Amino acid sequence: MSAGSAETTLEVALVKAGRTKIRYPADVVRDDGVRVTVRAPWAAPGVRDFGFVRFEPGDVFTEHYWRDRWFAVKEVRTGEGGLKGWYCDITRPAVLRDGQLLVEDLDLDLWVSADGSSVLRLDEDEFEESGLAGRDPAAADAARRALDELEHLARTEGLASLLV
Repeated sequence: MSAGSAETTLEVALVKAGRTKIRYPADVVRDDGVRVTVRAPWAAPGVRDFGFVRFEPGDVFTEHYWRDRWFAVKEVRTGEGGLKGWYCDITRPAVLRDGQLLVEDLDLDLWVSADGSSVLRLDEDEFEESGLAGRDPAAADAARRALDELEHLARTEGLASLLV
């Protein structure tokens, strides 16, 4: 799919360490050739309580994936429309092929609360344990830079400025 495509749905496939972590259908909101924006309900079974936020059935994710950036930003809302915040995955640039959006998760994550008062770097220990730095040092450096960039943006302008 490219800018101007008539397709309205696709399948998001999140891959981690060479294995598909989850796949789910999503409605295409926009595809400008660089960024693909999709909307989907919470796709995992049941509730996932992180302590700082709960993802649960009824939540709606508006997900922004870039073909030229090392992250994805997911705006999370309740089923009633209330903003919970933004969950950011550090990923390789997304690839869209044959109706499937392939996203490789690189373990690092960032959470930003709805009011911007809480900005949390997540899973840095998992990233170190993944061995990416030894296998692909350039990718590991790109991942770290992407996390730093998102954190800086979240603490200064806010993530909404990235999503206009």
